[in-house]
Amino acid sequence: MNRRVLLLEPNYKNKFPPIGLMKLATYFRLRGDDVVFYKGDLKEFVINQITELCIAKLSELDNSIDWKLRSDKISLYIKYRKREYLDQIGLEDSEIALILVPWLEYYKKYYHSGEYKKHPQWDWVGVTTLFTFYWDITIETIEFAKTMVKDLKNLMVGGVLASIQPKEIEKATGIRPHVGTLHSPGKDIDEDNPYIIDELPLDYSILDEIDYEYVDSGAFFSYATRGCIRHCPFCAVPILEPQFQSYLPLKERIDRTRRLYGDQQNLLLMDNNVLASKDLHCIIEDIRLCGFVPGAKYIEPNQYNIAIRNLRLGINDRAYIRKCWKLLKEINDLKSIGEEVRTYIYRLREQYGLLHPETCTKDALITTYKDFAKYFDKKYSKQKGRLRYIDFNQGVDARLFNTESGALLAQIPVRPLRIAFDDVKTEKSYTDAIKMSVSYGLKDFSNYLLYNFKDKPQDLYHRMRVNVDLCEVLNINIYSFPMKYHPIRDEHSHDRDYIGEHWNRKYIRAVQAILNATKGKIGRGVSFFEKAFGKNIEEYHRLLEMPETMIVYRYFFEWLDLEDARNIAKSIWGNDEICESSVSSWWKKFNECQSLLPHSEWQELLDFIHKSDFDNPCQVQHPLAQQLLKFYTNHRKAIIEKGSELYKLKEEYDKNPLYNLRRFQTKDV
Repeated sequence: MNRRVLLLEPNYKNKFPPIGLMKLATYFRLRGDDVVFYKGDLKEFVINQITELCIAKLSELDNSIDWKLRSDKISLYIKYRKREYLDQIGLEDSEIALILVPWLEYYKKYYHSGEYKKHPQWDWVGVTTLFTFYWDITIETIEFAKTMVKDLKNLMVGGVLASIQPKEIEKATGIRPHVGTLHSPGKDIDEDNPYIIDELPLDYSILDEIDYEYVDSGAFFSYATRGCIRHCPFCAVPILEPQFQSYLPLKERIDRTRRLYGDQQNLLLMDNNVLASKDLHCIIEDIRLCGFVPGAKYIEPNQYNIAIRNLRLGINDRAYIRKCWKLLKEINDLKSIGEEVRTYIYRLREQYGLLHPETCTKDALITTYKDFAKYFDKKYSKQKGRLRYIDFNQGVDARLFNTESGALLAQIPVRPLRIAFDDVKTEKSYTDAIKMSVSYGLKDFSNYLLYNFKDKPQDLYHRMRVNVDLCEVLNINIYSFPMKYHPIRDEHSHDRDYIGEHWNRKYIRAVQAILNATKGKIGRGVSFFEKAFGKNIEEYHRLLEMPETMIVYRYFFEWLDLEDARNIAKSIWGNDEICESSVSSWWKKFNECQSLLPHSEWQELLDFIHKSDFDNPCQVQHPLAQQLLKFYTNHRKAIIEKGSELYKLKEEYDKNPLYNLRRFQTKDV
């Protein structure tokens, strides 16, 4: 008997699709099971499931009406219990309306009373997990899954968090998670399982079952190796993938994906240390055989044709019904088609119930295929092609670069080449790897800069500066992504509040405020970098100490030092005292406190500022200290409170194009 399988991803924000669940979807479909994937509001999932039960019951009682076409109205009534939604269903169209009404009431109560929890519908449920700081939403999802599965022994929790903190999850939920990957045939999930699940191809169709859109979709996701030869103390890989596998052939998996789901533009390899592989030459050859060679272009296949074909083949009806609906909506919204054609498409969709995902049916989509196909043929025929790239997304190890690996990487279109630079101690290996890569023709780089671990704040500045200088000297592009360290165990592993031994909360907030303005990355350009982080270590430390409001609206507060700011202040209030809120005024007061306060009081004041908790009073009551603290406390609210002097002056600043030109980007840093 085929099983009903539910795969759940907690509704957190993430860039990449759940690769583990995509492999599980392939496994269960190979076994002939019915698979559903969901990520989103869990209440909506329940309502949708109960709506399906209700429609099935109404259809059983009166099949003269296509209740599926009214499912959106039925869903609204079950959810909100309002009479107006009941009236919109149109029960009076049925000759047995009096019999149907109690059933609608039953399913409405079935949801709101929680009765559905006593009647789970799923034979097997899998929950994936990610970062430890997503603890709350992950536990909520596991608890929800417990109400969905018929037998708790058939609830599997896996993934990163599950592997790192299995005891904590078991204590919180009563469910013992699976640790690591699924690589044991005959043991993983089913006793007669003949597959190594971790090496199965991915089921891309499940991504079309949900509304959530992953940032880095539209690519082949895969591994060419597993594990890592390093055991970095901040990394979870040794737990997740304890054994290093030097080579996992790519071509067969990529070819299968192309056949079933269509071609993808790029190839994202999630290997944790691909340069450690003794089979790197085989991996590069696989990549080339998959069509990823320098200059190769991607022509997007006709997505509508693929979706209809897979509907006819019965490959995940749920996914391809939703995908067809999205594609039809997109074609209807194209500006290139005339009003007459747009009206024709809309009316045809309306006639066959294709305006809403809830009312779309497989039969209606297949029936109307020929009516819509010509518009998609036209859309996909006008393509010039887009360059294809390889992304070793987890980064490569600078310490393993040599002439052989550099020459091999040059044979494929890597962009960007991600090289980790997590420790200043690896600077020579890192710069040598960059220079060697450039000598082989690579010019686009990206890297991750771990901070808040064992490093000092000045170490982060130094590493960013190294990248900026390399860009200038070598005429290349390096995008740096500073990444704040979060512990994977113990205190603060479930939140984002961890502060490293050399850092403090004020410095962390200052770095994050700057990164918010730079959109989380630092690119090429000395002036850009120096304005963001300072021309030298001294300016950088000054920025770290600066009140957060001054960092966020830095150009405005610097403008307050200028004569035109003083003139505007005088014209509004008759004096220019408000300009004493400027950056230079803060810095002057900061230095006065450092010079004039007794050492113990200065240190106590500095510790208070570094805690960045200004809702509590500071114990240092010296008048100078209180004057300095006004910059950290009063300005936070004043600049966003309508009617305040700072708010009015900021409005004047925003109106003047001459001042706007001075901004770091389109808004203050």
